[in-house]
Order: sequence, then structure tokens, then C-alpha cells
Amino acid sequence: MTCWMNLGQILKVNAKKFPDTIALKDREKHFTYPEVNRRVNQLAHSLLSSGLEKGDKVAVLMENSIEITEIYLATAKTGLVIVPINFRLVGDEVEYIVNNSDAKALIVDDVFTPTTDMIKPKLKNIASERYFVVGEPTDGYRTYEEFIKGASEKEPEAVAESKDTWILIYTSGTTGKPKGVVRSHESHIAFYLINALDFGFDKHDVCMNVMPLCHINSTFFTFIFLYIGATVYVHPAQSFRSEEILEIIEREKISFISLIPTHYNLLLNVSEDAKTYDVSSVRKLLCSSAPVRKSMKTAIMEFFPGVELYEGYGSTEAGIVTVLKPEDQLRKLGSIGYESLGTDLVKILDEDGNEVSTGEIGELYSRGPMLLDEYYKMPEKTAASFKGEWFSAGDMARCDEEGFYQIVDRKDNMIITGGENVHPSEIEEIIGSYSDVFDVAVIGLSDEKWGERVAAVVVPRDDVTLDDKTIMERCREKMAGYKRPKQVIFIKPEEMPRTPTGKILHRVLRKNYGK
Repeated sequence: MTCWMNLGQILKVNAKKFPDTIALKDREKHFTYPEVNRRVNQLAHSLLSSGLEKGDKVAVLMENSIEITEIYLATAKTGLVIVPINFRLVGDEVEYIVNNSDAKALIVDDVFTPTTDMIKPKLKNIASERYFVVGEPTDGYRTYEEFIKGASEKEPEAVAESKDTWILIYTSGTTGKPKGVVRSHESHIAFYLINALDFGFDKHDVCMNVMPLCHINSTFFTFIFLYIGATVYVHPAQSFRSEEILEIIEREKISFISLIPTHYNLLLNVSEDAKTYDVSSVRKLLCSSAPVRKSMKTAIMEFFPGVELYEGYGSTEAGIVTVLKPEDQLRKLGSIGYESLGTDLVKILDEDGNEVSTGEIGELYSRGPMLLDEYYKMPEKTAASFKGEWFSAGDMARCDEEGFYQIVDRKDNMIITGGENVHPSEIEEIIGSYSDVFDVAVIGLSDEKWGERVAAVVVPRDDVTLDDKTIMERCREKMAGYKRPKQVIFIKPEEMPRTPTGKILHRVLRKNYGK
């Protein structure tokens, strides 16, 4: 017997409770809760009839769509495990994840078949009849709609228990090769219930999903709304055109969006004509993945009148750990807030595992019901990330006298120059506050004299010419000499390497400019 109803089971309930409510919508079609439940049941039966059994992995290489949402729901109903793959990856990277996960089926969008065709001979566990394509029919793939057509609309007999694995999701690899994160139904159910309460979501909300569904953010902040009987508008993650986003907000009366600072930057710099769209339906916004500066926060609140702005800190492994609430946004700049409901006390520990004093920097550990089960096939990594029941994603933080936390940097990004520890985020905050800087990342590069030298990789704003002297002079006024950049590298916005959620890949910058 299940302890909690997972997303697949709650869909059956919501189909009865909300027969006329639109569950899923995109720019071309929409389905009510009963319609979604019927389609998901058909997909569930089709997957099981293909020879898949409870616990088998289904890899998915797809853009945001109603179909990928249905696949999540069908695996939840049947006890199958979904393996979402970042659609920006190249062939070798996709091959690694498919093989490492032991996936026995692969579902792809038609635009990605050239990628998967190249690696098919190297995929170890997928039978020829278990390649599926969404979109145009393609040789060597079974077409998604034809695959589910005619299958039973009844509830499948296979049932997933709340502690069973639902998602095997690979980290974005900001510091190395992607790691498979094993997450249970229970950890997601905890997220839905806790955050519906923490954020104040309800069945009247209309969520616009912009973040890619191959990322944990969307598996949280998309499906929470399906869990509570609200409406989700699915938007292609590759297609962020500010005016289109604003037009959708007005047309669909969107009430909630989760975005990253890069998205907000684009929205705030739209033309004057685009600023006439009615965005008054938006009542809550979430910003995650990177800190938000005061000027941007103020501009967001002016752009979306009356909105409640939230910032969240978390990880693929730990879920949402802390939340900065609307009332503290301007009072606690740079903070990630305090513990999310249902998260045990956060600890900040030194290298010996002792708690540090207020204001001191240490490694952030958390404990709660949203945690991962383990890293897939990586028992040593799992053991190294836990101290007892407490987990760390490798972020360095401090806590102030009011109990508000601040992320200082990733442990792996710390620069050691001349024996001094330098946290890049501190320098990024100072350089990034300069009005002519669009974006910045600070990295450590090898240096014969100092071991590492501090280098700033800067993206100037459009139509602005910057030089290294200007950047260095600004830093001279604000920080100690050992922290100041010894080198400034100017690049274009598209040259800044990022994860699908906008996190800057410092390791890629170190590789690119380490020579």
C-alpha cells in the first residue's frame, strides 16, 4: 500500500475532481484533466506492452512539450523510471547518460534524431522496437501518437510505491561529468505539498513553464500545479523571446513563472511598445540559480506591479533548501533566505565537520524529505556528500544573526591565490553592479607566482565599450589587493557557457582561458 499518492495516482483523482479544468496547454492544443489522464493511461499501457517492467529506465531527449509532460506522468503511474536528458547535449554526452542509466527505451523529438542516429550502435540496452519519436515519422523509430493510439484508457495495474524511484536525473555538470541523481516519488510529493503551502499556490493558478523539463526546477515547479489541480502552460525552453512571453502572460492570464536572472534581464530590456502588455495577472515570481541584484529586484517589482518575488536556493539533489520571501527581498540583499518548510535545520560546517560561528564561512548541509536517495552507481560519491543524514551539494555559505543564509560560492570554484582564499561571487557582485556590465564570471587561472591569479570574464552591455583598466579601477575601490582581478577577458553574451538553467559553467571558462 502506498503511503502517499504520487503524481500519476493524483492525476486519476484530479480527473474526477476537476473535469472541466484545463490541465495542460501549449501554443497549439490543450487538454482537460480527464483528457490528460486518458492519454497518459494509453501511454502507460503502451510502454508496458513494449516489454518494459516496473523499475526499467525510459530515457527522454525532448524539448518542453505536452508530450514530455505525459511521459513523466505515465512513468509515475507505472513504476517506470524517467531519465530526462538535456536537449543541448551532443552525441557523446547523450550516449554516456543513456548507457550509464541502463535505459531500455529512448523517446526523442524529431529534431534530435540526427543526434541519436549517430549513437544508436553504441547504446547497450535499448531494443530496436523501443525507439520512439515525437513529431514527424522517422525511419527506425515508432511514432509517439501511433504508439499510444488504440491502447486502453483504463488505469494500469502496475503501481509505484511512494518510496520507489521515479526520476533518474543527471546533474548539469558545473564541476565535472554529470552524475545520476536518484529521486523517489516521495521526495517530489514532499516538494509539492510543502511548497504549495510555502508559496501559497492553489487550484486557480496558471503556471507558465519556461524552464527546461530536463531540469529539476521544472519537475518541481511544473508538476506542483498538476498535483493541486491548477493549469500549466508549457512553453519551449529554447524559445525565450521576451515579447512572446509577455503576450502569452496577457493572453493566458499567467499567475506564476519560475525564471533565472538572465530571463529577467531580457524581459526588463524589451522595447517600450512591449511594455504595454497586461501582466497584472502575475501574482508570484520565482528567481533561482543565481543571485539577483538590488537594481534588478526593484525593476522586476516595477515591471510586475503588486507581484510577490521569491528567491529559492536548492539543488538537483536536495530540492528547495531555503526561500527568501517577498517581505525580505530588499532588506536582505544577497541572502538566500531561511529554511523552506519541511527542511530540517541547515548546518554550516568547517572541514572537520564542526559547526562554524555566526558570520563565518563553511560548507552548507541540509536534511529533509526532499533529498535524493543516492548517486546512481556512485556509492563513494554518495558517502562523500553526506555526513550522517545531512547532505551537501558543495556550496559554501554563511549565516547571519537573524538566521538568514548567504551562498558565498561553490566549493570547487574557490580561488587560492598567494595562500589566500578568494570567493568569486564576492568579486562578481561588485563588478556586476557596474551599470555597463551585462554579466560577469570570475575564475582562477594558473599562475607561476601566485599559484592562481584572479581573472574576470566580462560581458559588456550592448553599445558599450569597456576596457580592463576601467574594471580594475572599480575593483581597486572595493576590495583588497589579492582579490582584485589580474586579468580581464571581454566576451559576447552568447560566449558565456551556461547550464540549461542559466548557471555559468566556471569549469568551461577555466578550460577555455586557462592557456
